[in-house]
Amino acid sequence: MSSSSDAVSAPPVSIPRPQANTILTSFTSFLTITIHTILYHRRLYPKQTFLMTKAHNLPVPQSRHPALCEWINSALAAIQDQLALGTVSKVCVVIHAPETMAVVERWVFDVANFPVWVTGKGKEKIGAQRFQRREGDDDDGSVNWIDVNEAYRGALRRLAYAAEMKGPLPEGFTFTMAVELRDEARAPIGHPQPWIPSEPSLQPASKTNPVPGIAIGGASTTPLRSVEAGPLFFECWIEEGKTPSSPPSTQDSYFSRTIY
Repeated sequence: MSSSSDAVSAPPVSIPRPQANTILTSFTSFLTITIHTILYHRRLYPKQTFLMTKAHNLPVPQSRHPALCEWINSALAAIQDQLALGTVSKVCVVIHAPETMAVVERWVFDVANFPVWVTGKGKEKIGAQRFQRREGDDDDGSVNWIDVNEAYRGALRRLAYAAEMKGPLPEGFTFTMAVELRDEARAPIGHPQPWIPSEPSLQPASKTNPVPGIAIGGASTTPLRSVEAGPLFFECWIEEGKTPSSPPSTQDSYFSRTIY
């Protein structure tokens, strides 16, 4: 599996709007479970602050910390809005070292071929792949939800295994969420403003800046899973970096394509 954004895009997929909404909601739920799983196995929060629950017929950890859960849910709601608009290329869980805030890990979800759409009367978002809807479309059963749920289940098992095998991080490490935007996408500026530009080290290559930041790609990359079930397609991997001895630059990046 390659982390390159130059992969060949799949042709457009036509499914009814109700199924499109369900896929978007299910993917957001998958990301929620994944984040809690990474935080649990990497010990970014104490083990005793989690309880075990079940999702996709698998035991999964769930944080009991109200403020953390609220932050995760708020971040994913903002990400879901951008996914629906078709502006997102990648979603990342970024782990930072203490003090220097250097990027030591990026858990990357490549959604460049994720189906996208926007609400409105007959308006569809142009992207690598899209949901096409006509007035009068009905739920025709074109999505096999058993396959979709099994795809999520397989991805969760692989992600949990990878996080567990990496073991606990030392105390003081923290995390944030990031999205990389498509080249043609506009930065989500508005009020309230849930996003801020990332530091230069986390800026991916773009038309205006062909050289990616030093934290992009990492020192090594571990493929995790390619998930494909009907119109649902995404890839995920881990990028690991080396902790530098000095803090990263804090200069502004006005042509940001990565925001968190």
